[in-house]
Amino acid sequence: QVQLVESGGGLVQAGDSLRLPCTASGRTFNTYTMAWFRQAPGKGREFVAAINWNGVRTAYADSVKGRFTISRDNAKNTVYLQMNSLKPEDTGVYFCAADREGYVRSDVAVTPTPYDYWGQGTQVTVSS
Repeated sequence: QVQLVESGGGLVQAGDSLRLPCTASGRTFNTYTMAWFRQAPGKGREFVAAINWNGVRTAYADSVKGRFTISRDNAKNTVYLQMNSLKPEDTGVYFCAADREGYVRSDVAVTPTPYDYWGQGTQVTVSS
């Protein structure tokens, strides 16, 4: 069983930056595709960004392209989401997810279904 633990959330002002780390337990982190999703109050879970096992392939939601960057450090079992130029509409609970079959897929998954493991989430609130 893989456990994912997110941190780094908080209350910030529009235009500020935050970096969210997600640390995974287990020895096979470096074979997983990792992703970030978010959920705003009263809305469904929304894809934010994903990165494949070696960091060569990434994907971003249109709403965050150019502002957010996903990266990973396999030696530390950690994936990061660097969020710059934050907007009030970025507010929500941010979840880290792992796709254990990601290394056999042709591209990173951008929907929740293929992801097997999820963290508990970290709250990000952006005030205007």
